[in-house]
Formats: sequence, C-alpha cells, structure tokens
Amino acid sequence: MTLEPQDWGEQTRAVHPPISPPPAQRPLGLPVYRTAAFAFADSAEYADVLSGRRPGHSYGREGNPTAEAFALAAAALEGYGVDGEVRGEAFASGMAATSTVLMALGRSGTHVLAPRQIYGGTYGVLTALLGRFGVVADFVDCRDLDAVGAALRPETALLWAETLANPTTTVADLPALAGLAHAAGVPLVVDSTFASPAVCRPLTHGADLVVHSATKYIGGHSDVLGGVVIGREELVEQVHRTRSALGGSLSPDDAFLLHRGLATLPLRMARHCASAWQLARALDADPTVRAVHYPGLPGTADRALADALFEPGRYGGTLAVVVPGGRAGAAAVCDAARLASVASSLGGTHTKLSPVASTTHRQLDEETLAAAGIDSGTIRISVGLEDPADLVADLTAALALAIR
Repeated sequence: MTLEPQDWGEQTRAVHPPISPPPAQRPLGLPVYRTAAFAFADSAEYADVLSGRRPGHSYGREGNPTAEAFALAAAALEGYGVDGEVRGEAFASGMAATSTVLMALGRSGTHVLAPRQIYGGTYGVLTALLGRFGVVADFVDCRDLDAVGAALRPETALLWAETLANPTTTVADLPALAGLAHAAGVPLVVDSTFASPAVCRPLTHGADLVVHSATKYIGGHSDVLGGVVIGREELVEQVHRTRSALGGSLSPDDAFLLHRGLATLPLRMARHCASAWQLARALDADPTVRAVHYPGLPGTADRALADALFEPGRYGGTLAVVVPGGRAGAAAVCDAARLASVASSLGGTHTKLSPVASTTHRQLDEETLAAAGIDSGTIRISVGLEDPADLVADLTAALALAIR
C-alpha cells in the first residue's frame, strides 16, 4: 500500500512540501538554485545525466543552473565579435580558475611559458605547486617577441599572458603572441582580470582561453569571490572536467552576485578608466613620484598598442606609481592616505592601495621583482568610483606627507 501525501506524517510533510510550478512570466532577476543535489524521475534518468547521454544536473560540484547562467552571460560579453561559439566555466575564485586551467592543460613533462610581468599568485602556482608535479615554467619578457618565440619548445603546453600586467599595466601584444603560440601548436591563455571584457576582449585578438578573477571588476563591489574561464568549446570542456574533479565550484549565491555585476560592468569600467586616467596624469606631474605605470598616458610605450586593442578611451582602472624609499616609502605613502584604503584585491567601488613588493607580489624575490620591472617602491592603485578630484587631493597629500 502506497501512502498518499494526505496520509504522510508531520516530519514527512515538512521535508516534502508541494512544489510550486515555474512562473509563467520571465523573471528579470536571476533565480538562485540553492541546492547541492538534484532528484530524478527514475534511476535511468540519473544514469543518463551522469553519463552525459541526457542534459541535466546531478550534483552541485558538477554544475549548477545559477553558476551556468553567470558563465553564459560572461561568455556573451567576452565572446562578442568572435567567430563561432564560445563557452564559459565558473569557479569559486580567480585562483581556482587559474590553477585549474594550468592543471587541465599541463602535465608532467610539459612546459609553460609565462611573462615575467605576472601576478604573484599565478607565479606561485607555476613555481611552487605545478613544479612538484613535473611541470616546468619559464618566464620571459613578453614584450620581446623574439625571446618568446625562442623560448617555446616542443613540450610547451601553453603560452600564458596578461592583457594588462599586474601591477605594471604593461600591455600584451595579443595578436603577436597568438601568432607565435599557434605557430608552435599551443594555446594562448590570457588573464584579462585587469581589463575586463569592457576594456579588451582577447578572444577577438587570437587568444584561445581567457581567465578572469571575477572577484574584481566583474563583481565590482568587493563582496563576492569568483572566477570564470571563457573560450573554445573543446578547451573549456577540458577545463570543466578538471574543475569537476578538483571541486572549485562557484556557489549559486555568489553566481547571482557576479551575474548582477555584469549588468553594470560597462558603466562602472567607463568611470574607473576615466578616473584612473585623471589620477595618472596628476601623479605623473608630481615631482615626488619617480614613475607612473598606466597605458593611457600619452607618449608611453604601451599607448599605441592599447589604442589598437582596447575599447576607445578605456585604458583600465588600475595604475601603479613608484615612490622613493623602496618598500618603506611605498608603505608610508599608503599609510598616509585618508580616502584611499590599504586593502586587498582590486576593482571595487573603493580606491585601494597595495605596496606591491610586500603584498600582492610577495612570492617574488628581489631579483625576480627586478626582472619583472617592479621597483620595490611600487604602489598599485585600484581606482574606485569616488570623485577623481578627491582622489587626486588625497594621494598628492599622502605623497607630500610621507616623502620628505
């Protein structure tokens, strides 16, 4: 005898409430599927979904509709203007995305070629983690295309680049790097976190995979962690399988916040870029500052390349300045600021300062920092959404107070 719902006990009714039908009208907000497990009509459907014979969801680590909606939306922005379909894969953080791509494409005995101008976290994965599994990494100045071509080997698994280098904002010559990578039969993977799809879309310039720490500009409010990888179907499928095995899955609640962030990304990036340009010009004119790294400054080596690759008038929302006094000088200026905050991460509404050598690039020793063109007195400035005149006043005052 089968019990009908009206005959269920109290606790059974509490666990199995009636299921409301989906709304007839399309919700403008993204539904959040806050579930780790999915139920099936029968065992055959369960087996078919797990084997891929039938589309569907089985377990949150494998995939979640909200996370997939975010990845789809990110791919639509990043893949605009690309011939053919592109696919996105969502991750729990930017470093989860980075490490998963490297593990998906690299294996024992292979080689990864990366720029000297590289984020410290990526450098750490390549040197301290993947090296334990037999992956060899070499670092070259990616502005020297001859050096890049000479460093590619038969066992090279991928060429890594950063659209805008962290923290020097060096612009990568993406079409040239793609040509070298493809001539060697390897994919070009580009970390485009500093740019976002609202500044540059590397897939349109020959990249095969694009990696974002979505925590930064895509999320935009310093309140969510996430990452996303976008590119050709066959490569993203490799990344998906590795992500599923390693477990770096994006939660549905974080996927909702990141999806919402995409809606205002172009608007926010336009403001970030305009304010960063004004601040860069003001600091470049300050006699206390030894150097300003920002591709939007006229006459810089990267300006022409940025104009060729980036959206018009947008050169990124982050810049770097070099102050006298090395690490101590950088820390003193950061500590003297009153409006800008000494804070981790970048790309949010608040302007953030990082004394690079002792924070974001702490994994690099002095020799490696110098080879990457990073002076120990470098400060990374992630320009927020404050009034640019207030930021100029705050940082020029901090320089005057700290550097005597």
